[in-house]
Amino acid sequence: MHSSLPSNLPRSQDGFHWTPQEGLQPGLPSLGVITPETEIKQARQTHDVIVVGAGYAGLSAARNAAKSGLSVLLLEARDRIGGRTWSSNIEGYPYELGGTWIHWGQPHTFREIYHYGMKPDLEVSQDHSRGVNRFDLITPDGTKSMSHKEEDALLESAVRKFIDVDGVLAREVMPFPHTPNANPDIAKYDKLSMADRIDQIKDDLTPSELAALEGFVLLCSGGKANNTGFYDIVRWWALGFYSYQGILDTCVTYKLRGGQSSFARRFFEEAKATGNLSYAFRSPISRINSRDNGVQVIAANGKQFTASRLICTIPLNVLGTIQFDPPLAPAKQQAISIGQINQCSKVHAEVRNPELRSWSGIAPSNKLVYAFGDGTTPRGNTHIVAFGADVNPLHPEEDVAVTKQSFTDLVPMDIQRVVFHNWSKDPYAQGAWCMFEPGVGTTYLDALRARHGNVLFANSDWATGWRGFIDGAIEEGSRAAVMAQEELGTAKPVSHRL
Repeated sequence: MHSSLPSNLPRSQDGFHWTPQEGLQPGLPSLGVITPETEIKQARQTHDVIVVGAGYAGLSAARNAAKSGLSVLLLEARDRIGGRTWSSNIEGYPYELGGTWIHWGQPHTFREIYHYGMKPDLEVSQDHSRGVNRFDLITPDGTKSMSHKEEDALLESAVRKFIDVDGVLAREVMPFPHTPNANPDIAKYDKLSMADRIDQIKDDLTPSELAALEGFVLLCSGGKANNTGFYDIVRWWALGFYSYQGILDTCVTYKLRGGQSSFARRFFEEAKATGNLSYAFRSPISRINSRDNGVQVIAANGKQFTASRLICTIPLNVLGTIQFDPPLAPAKQQAISIGQINQCSKVHAEVRNPELRSWSGIAPSNKLVYAFGDGTTPRGNTHIVAFGADVNPLHPEEDVAVTKQSFTDLVPMDIQRVVFHNWSKDPYAQGAWCMFEPGVGTTYLDALRARHGNVLFANSDWATGWRGFIDGAIEEGSRAAVMAQEELGTAKPVSHRL
């Protein structure tokens, strides 16, 4: 199925790969690595737009601005595109290191899937047609095994009790999920942590429901139940059509056969084909100066770039490392000081256990709290993807034996390969997808989205719809590009082929 994917790709400095033969090796091959790493048409040119960051927000902004006729300079600290969403191709098989799953209920993403003709590239992650076809709920008291139908019934019951604060499964408190603060009453629920909400309903939960819910909450947040806002799960639920099955469908079911870097590459190549794109990778920045007549960017290596507008797509947890002159507004500075709490560890294992293709498990007390069979490799082995949370942090590269044990604590398996990227220690991410602590979502979202002079801010961390998702990044990048086009004028409108 994946054999047509190239295996002789350039290697990113990001990520880690372990096999018994080679041990732990830094760096992973990826379609997202850009060579040559710098292509600037005129070194001293003042561009119309500088885009800082080449994740999906930056790629969307750069492509749309370039297609409209604006001259664009894309600056990226890494050696690759994709930001917190990228895939590594190993032996013809893609491993998703960050964002993975997409759905037609995510409007900005699926517009691009249509645009690039990639509907045939969609595939389903889980396959329950063969193998053990089993779910394990793993607690300190032991392992309770059940069918996937029983798994769904257990989690649906628990999550519905967790969500239902208004008697209509949150339809009243969040009637418009792409305008999550439309109902002011949501603010009182934003004061709750996930732990607070669990405490409110614990007497209505069976022991199995409580354990499954705790694992579900940790999977969603990547943090801790007591530091993650209940508001964020209500938002996911509403976006997922107010149903447990909707959450499964939109968040963890459909992925791209060629990996996310095959998708991101389309954005970059289309922008480059306009002739309006210059770029420099391995170019982290240290300072942004906004002036009445434009913007100046100073890179960490001392190089300076100027433009009429700048679109900053730096993630929330990294924004505090950049100096802004004049200083950012107090509310934005406060939001940056709070940051977002997701320190998820996502780890892949290739295992000699074909029967585990249909296995899944939740283990709220383990270093890996959720895992499932996610594919079959060209060798006929099973690909297991697993997630940990900050409540019991796992830094996989620090001790591979501990990382492997974290897998076998879930279910016996013969591990032949481990692949991962440590987002917590990534200086240009400092965390995974955005999750807020209580009170942040209803208090600071507008401040994070606000411009700063000639600097426009665009990142999935403050999207109004699928915040923290690929769709939110595309939403934000497209929004910022429209602002730049309207203010600077464009040679032609941006269109998409459908």
